[in-house]
Order: sequence, then C-alpha cells, then structure tokens
Amino acid sequence: MPAVVLSLFLCVLTVAGCASIPMESQPKAIPQRNAGQPTQEIPEPELGLDPLTVVRNFVRNSAQPANDHAASRAYLSGRMRESWKPDPSLRVVKEEFSTVYAPESEQPDDPNERVVALRAVEVGRLAPDRSFIAGLEEYRKPVRVRRQPDGEWRIVDPPDSIVITESDFNDAYFQVPVYFFAPDSTALVSDLRYVVARPQSGLPSRVVDLLLSGPSDGLAGAVRNPLGDSAALDSNVTTGNDGALVVPLTGLGDEAVQERELMAAQVVRSLQHVTTSRVKLLSDGTPLVPGQAEWRPSDLPAYDTLSSPNAELPGLMTVNGRVRSLGSGSPIDGPAGSGALDVVSAAQAINGHQLAVVESIGDEVRLRIGDYGAPGQLVDLSGSRMTRPTWKPPVSKDDKSTEVWTVVDGEQVTRVQQDADGQWVTVPVNASELTDAGWISALRLSRDGSRAALVAGGKLVVASVVRTASGATLRAPRVLQEDRLSSVVDVDWIDHDTLVATTSSERVPVARVSVDGFQFDQYNTSNLTPPMRAVTAAPGRPIVVADSSGLWTAAEVGAVWVPHSHTSADAEPFYPG
Repeated sequence: MPAVVLSLFLCVLTVAGCASIPMESQPKAIPQRNAGQPTQEIPEPELGLDPLTVVRNFVRNSAQPANDHAASRAYLSGRMRESWKPDPSLRVVKEEFSTVYAPESEQPDDPNERVVALRAVEVGRLAPDRSFIAGLEEYRKPVRVRRQPDGEWRIVDPPDSIVITESDFNDAYFQVPVYFFAPDSTALVSDLRYVVARPQSGLPSRVVDLLLSGPSDGLAGAVRNPLGDSAALDSNVTTGNDGALVVPLTGLGDEAVQERELMAAQVVRSLQHVTTSRVKLLSDGTPLVPGQAEWRPSDLPAYDTLSSPNAELPGLMTVNGRVRSLGSGSPIDGPAGSGALDVVSAAQAINGHQLAVVESIGDEVRLRIGDYGAPGQLVDLSGSRMTRPTWKPPVSKDDKSTEVWTVVDGEQVTRVQQDADGQWVTVPVNASELTDAGWISALRLSRDGSRAALVAGGKLVVASVVRTASGATLRAPRVLQEDRLSSVVDVDWIDHDTLVATTSSERVPVARVSVDGFQFDQYNTSNLTPPMRAVTAAPGRPIVVADSSGLWTAAEVGAVWVPHSHTSADAEPFYPG
C-alpha cells in the first residue's frame, strides 16, 4: 500500500474513534467515558477484490460496530471513509442477500467505475432509540464502486444506512428488556431494546444509558417512567472493590420513598439480564432509597403479581355454549356454566373475581359482564360477531377490574368501562391507525394493560395502548413476522414481551414471537391437526391450543403436544386475563 494512502487511512481511524458517536451511545442518555469499546486496528481489505465482493464484504463487516463501523468503512474510498455519515438506524435483512452488477444501461461510461445492485429482503430496522421495528419489504440500493490509483476497487457511493443480516445482528447486538410501569398501577412493563454486545464488561453501562433515555417511541404515552426525563448519571457505572455494581444517579429531585422504590425496581430489573452482581444505587452520593443502598432482584416487591394469574386459577374453556373448568372439566357455577346462557366466548379477570361473556341471543351476540358465578349486566353493545373479551388488569391485587375490551364486527374496537354507579358502559377506542389492517378477528390486552395483540387480516399485529382523559388510542401498530405468519387465527401473551400465535397453516400451526417481532420460534407440530382454532398462554403456564380434534398442551417450543386431560372437539381454552 502506498505510504500516503496508509497515512490517510490511519488518520481517518483516529478521527472516527474520537469525534464520532459510538453505536452504544443512546439518544438523551449520558455517554459513559470508559464504557465504549476499545480502539481496534482495522485491517485493510485483502487485495484484488472485485466490485461485487467489495460490496458484499462491506455489508458483512457492518456486524462490527466498533469505532463507528471502521471495519465496513475500510471498503470505502479514502475521502468517503471520512465523510460517510450513515443514519442512526440499522436495516436488518434476511441472511440471503445478493450483489449483482446493475444493468449495462445504468453503468457509468468510465471503465474504472461500476454500479453494483445490493438486493435484500428487509425484515425490520433498529431505530435510533435501539428498539427493533418489524417491517417486511424489498431492499434495493445501487452502490457505485471506483477503481483506486492503487488498482483496488472501493465504494464511492455507499448506502445511507448500515445494512446487517439477521444472524450478524444477533451476534453483534444483545437484546435486553428495560422496565417501566403501567400508567395507573405498579405492574411492570418491559420494553425490548438492543445494545452492542461487546465488550461484555460494558453491558451494564449501556443498559443504564438505555433506561435513562426513556421508553421507546413505540411505548411512548403507554407507560409511566418514575425516573423521569431529568434523571442522569453523575459519573460512570463502575464495579466497586466489594464487587457491587455502582450506579450513581443525579437529577431525581425530592421524590417520595415510594417513587424511589419504583426507580430502584426499574434499574435493578433492567440490569438483571446483564449482571449477577449486587447493584448499589446512589442519588447524588447517598442511597437512592433511604436505608438500603444495595439491591438484588430478590429484594424487590413482587410487582409481577398484578400481571400473572394466581396459580390456584386453572383456567377455563367454552364447550358447547357453556363455560367449564380447565382443571376439572366441570361446568362453573352460575348461568355461564349451567346452560342458562348460550356462551360463544368468555374471559375471566386476572384475579378470578369477574367474568365477561359473549352470548348468542337470536341472530346477534351480546356482551355480559359481572362477578364470577353471577348473571352479570347485559351491556348496551351488540353485533353479529365479537372477539373474545379481554380484561385490563386491576390497579391493585385487592381491586376488581373496571375495563373490558372487545371488537364488534371486525372493525369497531370497543372499551367497556364500569362507571361510578357500577354500570358497564361502552366507550369507542381510537383505532384509526388500524384502518387498513383488515378484519380484526382477535384482540388480547397484555396483562400489564400497556399493549394489545391483534389478529387483523390474518396477520399478527401489536400496538401500544395510550390512555388519556379523553379516551384510549391504539398507537404504533406493527405487523410481526409477516412472511412466516400469514394466516393467524388466534394469539395470547406468554409473558410481558412474548406472544404465542396459532394459524390455519399446516407449515407453521403454532409459533412463539417476541413482542417486537425479531425473535421467532416454531413449536413442534407433532400430534396437531391443523387448522388451529384457539390458544391460551400465561406466565409459567403450559400453552394450550385447540385444533380440529380438541385441546393439546405443551410446556416448551420443542415439546411434543399431548392431549389435554379434559379435551373436547369444540373446546376453546382461556387463562385469566
């Protein structure tokens, strides 16, 4: 390599390492002076690469975000190495992508320049807030390559975004949930985000940066953030001499002890996936929570009890117009179990105290809500079809829920609330962002109440639930795994950030999907007879599905489905929530 080119390259690396923003730094967060990745010497590409290989290697080296993607910059021309400023998002594409020469009509007249067409299927992007946004589309980008004075081909017109394959993204970035709270309760809400995976020692710093940057855009307005917008780090996150991880916060103001305990829960729960150390929480040099400086996850209250059904509630099922117990198979007490109501579908509140029933009355279906075992109130709501009801969690474990959702005739998303007089009244939901989604055949509120999973037009959709004094809105809907899940029939929440969906497809009858759509796992198909009809799930519970022959259950993705002990050909199961 000519000396002048080598000198220019080393100069560019120096500038990139000092003046650019490291990939692990998050918007609005305080950058960590010592948490960045160590400077690495990035080798020059091997000699004699053709233009197609140069572009291909440029994409493959995007998996190394160190020093402002210096490994991929090495495939750019000398001037472009310094001036290239990709946008802060990353385009994640399927594993198989192609680099081919563009048609001859698009090629430059200069024989020392070639245009390479980069072609891929984009599955989503990593947004500037480090959340993954699913979205299936074709990616096409012409990339201009020029022969340099030394004879080597280098890119002179690179893509505006970093392009990275799914496997490379999985290797280079670490998925971590950061935690916020439901707006009106202490139910924890997880927000899946992605941080640079290496060096591993810097993971806690990067996770704290993410947490302090606030909720992702997709959850904005749907959660409460006790840490607030002014919380920051007073200095670096470090490991003390006693092995405790020290998180020195500032800007928290004079918050009450109860609020500071919620802040502690946010930090400790967010860090539990990247450290096993004790966490020492400080606010302006003193313990964040008076009387307790160090924390482990086991020191926190059981915030998840509000969003997890009690183990004593076995779940229910509708069979031939009646509601029966999943545990015993017997009809439940009251009109829903006796046959006095012609039950189409039903939902039990998460604490078991209430039941919502869609019943058939003549040519219509009606919604009835009340205490478990009681007739309940017939709500002023009717239609030819309604989705199975779904409950918003109560404010505390001792309260009853005051909100049920359903969808009438595939398009009218409706919230039914209990007013001050104890009457259940209907309130339309603003679902304008779902106008083009198609017929809505299922809707399940997350058990923390912050999100809704829907089956719309046969696709799996997740949206955030934003509640204000004027009503509720389904915001930022996103279609998940559109190419793999094209004939979805039902969905339920396994936990905070994981869904299970059933389809009418023989190829993928049951699948587990992360709430952001990036992770996908297909369940074992053994013993199932598609099409599937229904599914139910809950934290720590086996999955129960209904196919054309009856009910089947499995505890994990790879397990063989076994018949449920109270299977029935017409049964549709449901856990509380």
